[in-house]
Amino acid sequence: MPELPDVTVYLEALEQRILGHQLERVQLMSPFLLRTATPPLATVEGKKVIELRRLGKRICIGCEAEVWLVIHLMIAGRLHWKAGPAAAGNLRPGSKFKSQLALFQFDNGGLSLTEAGTQRRASLHLVTGEAVLNSLDRGGVELFAPGPQGGLGEFIDLASFTRVLTLENHTLKRALTDPRLFSGVGNAYSDEILWDAKLSPVKLTGKLSEDEIARLHAATRDTLIAWVERLRADAGHGFPEKVTAFRPGMATHGRYKEPCPRCGTKIQRIRYAANETNYCPTCQTGGKLLADRALSRLLREDWPRSVDELA
Repeated sequence: MPELPDVTVYLEALEQRILGHQLERVQLMSPFLLRTATPPLATVEGKKVIELRRLGKRICIGCEAEVWLVIHLMIAGRLHWKAGPAAAGNLRPGSKFKSQLALFQFDNGGLSLTEAGTQRRASLHLVTGEAVLNSLDRGGVELFAPGPQGGLGEFIDLASFTRVLTLENHTLKRALTDPRLFSGVGNAYSDEILWDAKLSPVKLTGKLSEDEIARLHAATRDTLIAWVERLRADAGHGFPEKVTAFRPGMATHGRYKEPCPRCGTKIQRIRYAANETNYCPTCQTGGKLLADRALSRLLREDWPRSVDELA
């Protein structure tokens, strides 16, 4: 799922291409994408884009008359840009952009929304007015103040970060990824943040020391800034086409059984439902292996308890 760094870079690329341009037509290929009945989709056609904004992991395109297109890419949704007034013909269904759910035709190009796989989780809301737009907000605190040209501004201060983190007694993994607490962080970057902070994903927020909270605060800031800068560099002057949750430069996420870049220990994981948490047992859990629910229940006493037992 595209998270704060990915959405930030998407917005910067969109700002360069569609801000101040007219949205001529919206074409839906999937009836399940649009989640609102009013106003009708034709309301936004012919209007100029005057603002771009991030709302959690959502991309908000603000048009004249306070009309907003709100795109949530969920896990497999992606955006693609084709410059030129004839872009609609180049992005139509059956082209190289398979699984296309929608096409937004601007006066200078086409923005295509695609989603891999068979499950349709990506969504589009069309709303009018700031109040209705804000109703889509899950309530999590923004980690960065708005910066110039849609970039990142000042990071949340330690006192505010601590207050939100310790509102409830959750595991660190859950606290970082809960959109009601922190806005924009998901499965991938929470793994990277916790690795950088040298903290266990299952440590409870209520048992953190002041030093550990300060480390987590710094790691959250540094990790997100570093990845925004890296994604910017990867995209260059082009549109970010290679958005993925698994990147070669990541320390732990998606690197199960690969060596930790800091200590060399094999990265481990906890799998649950459709998600997984990756961590380094040496750097983050004091050598202890965290039990995967399904496997630990099946293997019982045979479940390895430490890194040494894997050797």
